[in-house]
Amino acid sequence: MFQIRLVTFEGEDEQSIRAIRESVFVNEQGISADIDFDGLDVKAMHALAYLNDIVVGIGRMLDDGHIGRIAILKAYRGQKVGSKIVLSLIDDATKKGYSRVYLGSQKHANGFYQRLGFTAYGEEFMDAGIVHISMEKALV
Repeated sequence: MFQIRLVTFEGEDEQSIRAIRESVFVNEQGISADIDFDGLDVKAMHALAYLNDIVVGIGRMLDDGHIGRIAILKAYRGQKVGSKIVLSLIDDATKKGYSRVYLGSQKHANGFYQRLGFTAYGEEFMDAGIVHISMEKALV
């Protein structure tokens, strides 16, 4: 069973976050590490998914409700890890009194976010060479 823990970007947690994002975004998707590591991690709340003592997925939320950098190691995809991460960030946003959460979804992941209650808005856009669409979910 997967466990989710909310953490800040420091120490062992920082190392785990960096390792998974490098594996998924840099190695698999070909995104530049300079783009992925944008300097905002120290201001974000991070959700880490653990299986036993191993971090298998991550995500972050900035203090304005912007969710991003959802990444799951390939061997653990299709097991609801991403859903648990996003739902934990939504729960944290609700507790903090945010009126909404929002994100830029890679086009192939739109259905995933729609199933979690997100609605697309605006035009498609390119980010790091990948087509994205803006999505949001009202919390109040």
